[in-house]
Amino acid sequence: MGHVIAVANQKGGVGKTTSAINIASEIALAGHSVLLVDFDPQGSATSGLGIAAREEGQDLYDMFFGSVSIRDILTPTAIERLMVAPASRDLVGLEIELGKVPGRELILKSQLNLLRPSFDYVIIDCPPSSGLLTLNALGAADKILIPLQAEYYALEGISALMNTVEFVRQTFNPSLTIVGVFMTMFDARTNLSTMVEGEAKGFFKDLMFAERVPRNIKLSEAPSHGMPICLYDPLSSGARAYKAIAGELVARCSGVAQQRTSPSVAVMTEEESPMEKVGNQ
Repeated sequence: MGHVIAVANQKGGVGKTTSAINIASEIALAGHSVLLVDFDPQGSATSGLGIAAREEGQDLYDMFFGSVSIRDILTPTAIERLMVAPASRDLVGLEIELGKVPGRELILKSQLNLLRPSFDYVIIDCPPSSGLLTLNALGAADKILIPLQAEYYALEGISALMNTVEFVRQTFNPSLTIVGVFMTMFDARTNLSTMVEGEAKGFFKDLMFAERVPRNIKLSEAPSHGMPICLYDPLSSGARAYKAIAGELVARCSGVAQQRTSPSVAVMTEEESPMEKVGNQ
């Protein structure tokens, strides 16, 4: 059975979609079969891999209403073992349209269960929110991978994300774990990047990945060409970083790395959050 991993952070602009695209691509290049689920209504993971918007009735929005199966919308990419389930802008209204439908938080899980034998890894690009889409992603996932931007405001979303994780664990997915946290847009020349990383390590401890994603113009350029960084500029510092992160993720999922445990989110208070610590420096 494949690993289902949600790439999540409730703060926008932290490199979440860039990370989902490039980690999925690197895992596929390493020989694994991978499905990238674009669960963000903006559809950036879909366009970032050079895939045009699907015709109406052939995307994840329609899957929620039973008019198509997730199998029907899978789309190949330029990378041999990487498939995409494309997003739709209509997903933004999903929460209102589904209303109080029983089991609405587990619709994605039921669909992905049909595919798990076919893929080694399923990577879900979550929207930067705590709404129904994110709850579906966390309900379907075995593990969460958290990209954390090396800036003060990026820490704001961590407490909120931990609370969402705890809610999901206590309600409909008790086995959900955090597989790791890694820094994005890291600049070792600045005190702020080093400070934010230090506070993140203090809270997440051995959940922190060794590799950081640096600020790299090639990473910003690649989506406009519809390519992951491994195809656009495989020798860039961004490509090397994501290759290392993908390798560590695979190692952790396969049990090669030491067993990781999630921080206790039930007892974390505002005063204990990494944002508060950085703010007091």
